[in-house]
Amino acid sequence: MGQTMIEKNCSLKAFNSFSIDARAHLLFHFKQHSQLPELLTLIKQMQSEKKPILVLGGGSNTLFCEDFSGLVIKVELMGVDKSEDPENYLLTVAAGEDWPQLVEDTVQQGIYGLENLALIPGVVGAAPVQNIGAYGIELKDVCTRVDYIDLIDEELKSLSNEDCLFAYRDSIFKGELKDRVLITSVELKLPKQWQPHCRYGLLQSIHETEETVSAQQIFNSVCRIRSEKLPDPSVLGNAGSFFKNPIVSEHLGGQLLSHHADMPLYPQADGTAKLAAGWLIDQCGLKGKQIGGAAVHKDQALVLINTGNATSQDIIDLAWFVREQVLQKFAVLLEHEVRFIDAQGETTLQQVMKDV
Repeated sequence: MGQTMIEKNCSLKAFNSFSIDARAHLLFHFKQHSQLPELLTLIKQMQSEKKPILVLGGGSNTLFCEDFSGLVIKVELMGVDKSEDPENYLLTVAAGEDWPQLVEDTVQQGIYGLENLALIPGVVGAAPVQNIGAYGIELKDVCTRVDYIDLIDEELKSLSNEDCLFAYRDSIFKGELKDRVLITSVELKLPKQWQPHCRYGLLQSIHETEETVSAQQIFNSVCRIRSEKLPDPSVLGNAGSFFKNPIVSEHLGGQLLSHHADMPLYPQADGTAKLAAGWLIDQCGLKGKQIGGAAVHKDQALVLINTGNATSQDIIDLAWFVREQVLQKFAVLLEHEVRFIDAQGETTLQQVMKDV
């Protein structure tokens, strides 16, 4: 097969946006489908030895809490196939493609609908897992099919949009199919009759000042807003938004609003309310708060950063501190959006704190 795609005792520092220098027992670079037999053989070996398996995309939403004791599969499949029907553009995008680059390319090619999702870090294969979203658009709005390898059955399978069970920052890949799926490609359907979505958050100013809004304008605005709000991971290690925006009952939302009239609150169709996690953290006075080499970003409270020499424990301790402060002040429990990975696979902030 030529150059081997398997590395032993490999540093993962270059493969996670926090730049945490954890190591993997084995790292497999999955670049093309012809490697599948070799990969499945290796997976069987790991399973027989009861060693964990982790599928890793861009590592932009991952915190390695310690060295990984099993096999990390780095998905590096590339390629974009385009087709169209009279009403839509159809894109089948390989899982290793860079998401921000895909969004930029489609806008430049006159294929619109992804512009609100500009500059969300990561690769295409990770997008359905998290059901990525920003400025009123989620992946579920444009995704028609997800192709994947079932690591248990060793079969290639597909799921429709409906079968993916998309929800807010959630999908079947984080539930029923967790730890058994390697996504290989995602199909996107983008209507030729494009409609702008700019009534959410800071994009409203475009809608109010421009009679006709172009996709390029929305793309440029989202890039500008995200660049101003979020630090560059190549300069300051981070995983973007560390916590999810919490969903609370209508009653609690109303109570909080009666005490904090300027609190952002977004009523949901099911009667609940979504709060802005960044606002809650900011109200606790935590911007700039530092523990070891980890800090709450001085401009964006939702982002925890590696100032240069943070350990994973620094970030864990800071995340716990932030969570506790918000809970005490607002009676709202923040959930982390970032995936916590210990030696055996995905875990939770609560669990790693218990293990300390």
